[in-house]
Amino acid sequence: MTTRRLRSAKIVATLGPSSSTPQLIRDLFEAGVDVFRLNFSHGTHKDHQDRFTAIRQIESATGRPIGILADLQGPKLRLGSFAQGPIGLEAGEPFRVDLDQHLGDRRRAPLPHPEIFEALSPGTELLVDDGKVRLRVETCGAGFADTQCLVGGTLSDRKGVNVPNAVLPLSAVTEKDRADLAFALEQGADWIAFSFVQRPDDVAEGRKLVAGRAGVMVKLEKPSAIHRLPEIIELADGFMVARGDLGVEMPPEDVPSVQKQVIHACRLAGKPVIVATQMLESMIGSPAPTRAEASDVATAVYEGADAVMLSAETAAGRYPVESVAMMDRIACRVQKDPLYHSVLEGTLIEHEHTAPDAISAAACQVAALVGAAAIVSYTTSGATALRAARERPKAPILVLTSRLGTARRLAVLWGAHCVHTRDVKSFGDMVHQAVRIAHREKIAEPGQRVVITAGVPFGTPGATNVLRIAWVDR
Repeated sequence: MTTRRLRSAKIVATLGPSSSTPQLIRDLFEAGVDVFRLNFSHGTHKDHQDRFTAIRQIESATGRPIGILADLQGPKLRLGSFAQGPIGLEAGEPFRVDLDQHLGDRRRAPLPHPEIFEALSPGTELLVDDGKVRLRVETCGAGFADTQCLVGGTLSDRKGVNVPNAVLPLSAVTEKDRADLAFALEQGADWIAFSFVQRPDDVAEGRKLVAGRAGVMVKLEKPSAIHRLPEIIELADGFMVARGDLGVEMPPEDVPSVQKQVIHACRLAGKPVIVATQMLESMIGSPAPTRAEASDVATAVYEGADAVMLSAETAAGRYPVESVAMMDRIACRVQKDPLYHSVLEGTLIEHEHTAPDAISAAACQVAALVGAAAIVSYTTSGATALRAARERPKAPILVLTSRLGTARRLAVLWGAHCVHTRDVKSFGDMVHQAVRIAHREKIAEPGQRVVITAGVPFGTPGATNVLRIAWVDR
């Protein structure tokens, strides 16, 4: 088995009831998974601990660093319960929501979230059950809102509520999230994904809690976060375009353009971005996707996303391995298209006036000019590899790092093939190790050239200042 992927875009897969045995996790890895997502909205800590163990055993057996993304649940806003079971609500009917703890009926329902009422004003819409029922606030006060039903449907116990046009005075991190975060960091998660991010302050809170022990990933699922995207991009390490939630809180026709804008902005910032939700959803129950789903995955790859993600397809579906294999084939096919790199190269990248940025940009240009088989990036923190991937070069990026945590975190990065190795001690050692590993990993053949970037003194984070062209010995 070769663990080198023949594509630049990475695959993230969610583990769940359909994919939690060690053998299934191994099968998913062999089918193409680069990063495993553990969804803390479901499962116990024991369930997740078993998954951590299985992933690290595969990593040890294959020698390929594997990323683990711990996805925190975030606040969940829900209606209370109804006395007589589900009710039907017609368009035009009045309906009250309030803080009263009594069970709901045809005229009202409890909404036990004071934060929502603090943010309401006449005209605000409430979306219930992923927008299946829409209510518009007519009048509101302390602890209540009288609404008119805009889109009718069935209301039942504990259905979710979204407030798309308001920023709620609510932390993105609940007590459950804090416990899950502590557990995930203890287990060695490489990325922590924060849900319900509305403002930059939410990201700052997450960074403080993580304290550098993992990468901070923001799930972009609220319109308010999109409105402040530049500020949020500065604070986070990576991003997930959570299109399902975005599609509830904004018109569906707006989501594709938001996806494109986010991918573009993240690439310019040199920060990984994952496109997620409903990518191959029909494969939850079918062995093949629809043509529209295949096009959806291909579009994200064409746009230059670092990774595409599977959710219920691998967590709860009947065909988890087939879903990964299909996503792998789509990404590989896109990469063979001559238009693929021409589209990516059309993006104008503004470079910082720093030595690391200059070396990374030059390495990609030199690799293209000399037809190098690979760009070899020595990195400690991962910053050099991030700058190289930002250029979206045709040559693969062989990332060599002495920090296993860095190799695991960069498993989500576009074009990066990560190898955990020792620090080098001299220029000769640097070149020898680079060409030896490039050949061993089947990235470069004897007689081909590689472009090497590193920093002197060796092993110093942020000191990339060397570019070298080397031949792979025959």
